[in-house]
Amino acid sequence: MFEFKKIGQQQKQRFGLRAWVGGLFALACFCVLAGRFWFLQVDRYEGLSERADRNRIAVVPIAPRRGEILDRNGVVMARNYRTYTLEVVPGQVGDIDAMLARLTPVVYVSPGDQRRFKRRVQESGRYASLILRNNLNDTEASWFAAHAFEFPGVELRARWVREYPQGATAGHVVGYIGRIAENDIEALESSGELGNYRGTDVIGKKGIEKSWEKALHGQTGIEEVEVNASGRPVRTLQRTDPVPGVDVMLSIDLGLQRVAEEAFGNHRGALVAIDPNTGEVLAFVSKPAFDPNLFIDGIDVENWRLLNESPDHPLINRPLYGTYPIGSTYKPFVALAALELGVRDAKTRIPDPGFFEFGGQRFRNAGGAVYGMTDMHKAIVVSSDTYFYSLGPEIGVNRLHDFTKQFGFGQITGIDLDGERKGVLPSTEWKRQAYKDRRQQQWYAGETISVAVGQGYNSFTLLQLAQGTSTLANSGAYRKPHLVHATRDTHTGVVTPTPSTPEYRIPLKQENVDFVKSAMVGVVRSGTARRAFAGAAYQAAGKTGTAQVFSLRGSQYRAHELDERLRDHALFMGFAPADKPRIAVALLVENAGWGASVAAPIARTVFDYWLSRPAKPTAGSRIMLPSDVAPLSVPAQSETPVPTGVSAPVVPGATSSDDLVEPPPGVVLDDAPQDEPLPPLIPGSDKPPPSMRPRSAPKAAPAQQAPRATQRPSTAPARSDLNDLFESSGFGVKQ
Repeated sequence: MFEFKKIGQQQKQRFGLRAWVGGLFALACFCVLAGRFWFLQVDRYEGLSERADRNRIAVVPIAPRRGEILDRNGVVMARNYRTYTLEVVPGQVGDIDAMLARLTPVVYVSPGDQRRFKRRVQESGRYASLILRNNLNDTEASWFAAHAFEFPGVELRARWVREYPQGATAGHVVGYIGRIAENDIEALESSGELGNYRGTDVIGKKGIEKSWEKALHGQTGIEEVEVNASGRPVRTLQRTDPVPGVDVMLSIDLGLQRVAEEAFGNHRGALVAIDPNTGEVLAFVSKPAFDPNLFIDGIDVENWRLLNESPDHPLINRPLYGTYPIGSTYKPFVALAALELGVRDAKTRIPDPGFFEFGGQRFRNAGGAVYGMTDMHKAIVVSSDTYFYSLGPEIGVNRLHDFTKQFGFGQITGIDLDGERKGVLPSTEWKRQAYKDRRQQQWYAGETISVAVGQGYNSFTLLQLAQGTSTLANSGAYRKPHLVHATRDTHTGVVTPTPSTPEYRIPLKQENVDFVKSAMVGVVRSGTARRAFAGAAYQAAGKTGTAQVFSLRGSQYRAHELDERLRDHALFMGFAPADKPRIAVALLVENAGWGASVAAPIARTVFDYWLSRPAKPTAGSRIMLPSDVAPLSVPAQSETPVPTGVSAPVVPGATSSDDLVEPPPGVVLDDAPQDEPLPPLIPGSDKPPPSMRPRSAPKAAPAQQAPRATQRPSTAPARSDLNDLFESSGFGVKQ
């Protein structure tokens, strides 16, 4: 019996021990749980509460309205309008093909849009918000809104869309926007601007849209939205409004721009007009041009092929990117250099038998014209090549380089556009750097002869020629050219004009400047451009030019026997009125012939339009709004007929420009290049193309001969170069 009691007591003790152990274990668990609750609810409260809010609060970026681009009179050149878009997050959709099959009966999505969307999915990932369809009308938007619950991951949104109402007019100036590409993201990230582009899928690609991107874009806003478990918005908790981009008013006058573009007709070419008093660019023509509207959402394949494969290269910004020899339009600067450097007195007369002989080689005047005894004034008026041939060796290439460099030749002007090329202002140092072979690095005296008449190694942009003309018109005051007249903050209304003070002043003797200007007036009054400016109500000053495209090798130039793209380029530079210039112009018409008969009439048309209008407001004047301006109309051109034709040589032995007579049959007077010019550089390169690099040093009289070339390379890049250029620019091409 006592045994039985002992066993029961032991079991009771074991049970009690187990109960204590179990109780202690449970207490320990509760302590751990309580500690964890303390840690989560007290210690980590702020962080976890923020994460919980994030789970129920979606931060939605609000893209700002892009600033508008206006001309100097307030006419809109780039604007925005609101439209509806369908945006898809592929990771929330699942089967994209099934979604598209169900969506198409509700809102039509073209096969092209579907292909483009699928390509973007592969490029951007499954959790990026991608545009499926643009520009939904009100009916389509309301129809989808009623069926939105059937399409998880698909949202209807309103967004700003860019539009260029002027089409191709000034297309190279305004530029365009396009999809943000990988290289754009890298650039934004390196500059610390990537956060400001959340919710934005476009960026400036070319023209003012690119160079003024930061100002035009504005500041992105945010909206904190409470969402439910399915991700649908419930209410807006907080909103920071976006700051719209500033409006940019260009110095371009749209009326003048249209007149200048129409004056080119079907010709290819470039024109830049500058106000010498401010440095503002009044017209900036590149013909042919393109419509920026094609690139907003990615250009389609057909239009891309038309632009990319066109032999006229409409995508090339000719005044900025193309480099050309400028022919006799260089002569006023060479003459001024001779006067400033004391090389030759203006009254010194030299015989002009129709050629200049140097080292056994003859460099002839255009058309075989003979001018007899010629001084500097007459040489500019009639464009005597012989006179300037003889000046070249006397000045020397290095002194000519240092002098004309001050006018902007062969230099980056710093205009507010991207893609500007430097071109070539030759010197002995330039040639040493341009060639690797030491035998090819030597500068020959004969090469300076070609340089003195604007040919040879000279290769400048039309913008540089216009800038040099403007600086000459302003008696040596150099103002950096700019396209933006002023900006306006759309939020505060504050207007900020662009400064127009001279960057520096070239130390010139006023009597020398006045002499060159008077000779340029003579060109218009009685010289090579007299017919184009007959009957003008103002006195202009200018210089015609003709740049050779390929070497004649001693044969006679017959334009009708040559392929159109091998004919000479026509040029003109000048300003008006001559006493108080309000506009300076430089233009080139590709493969059009003589500058006097083709380029000068275009300049006359531009001068007539601009000078027939009242004086323009200064940079500090109030910016006019579109509502202040009457509908744009292009005033009719001057009723004064602009005769075509060419000027004539003087009778041999004549001593002044007043002795000019009508040309005999078969003789054409204008400023043409010498017989054996060198080709220009390929645009975008500061080195000569392989075709113009000498293969070996000259064996006989090397210092008396200039290198020859059979044909100039095109001023536009090769097709492969074009593709590389536009791919690097982030072009979007629709498939």
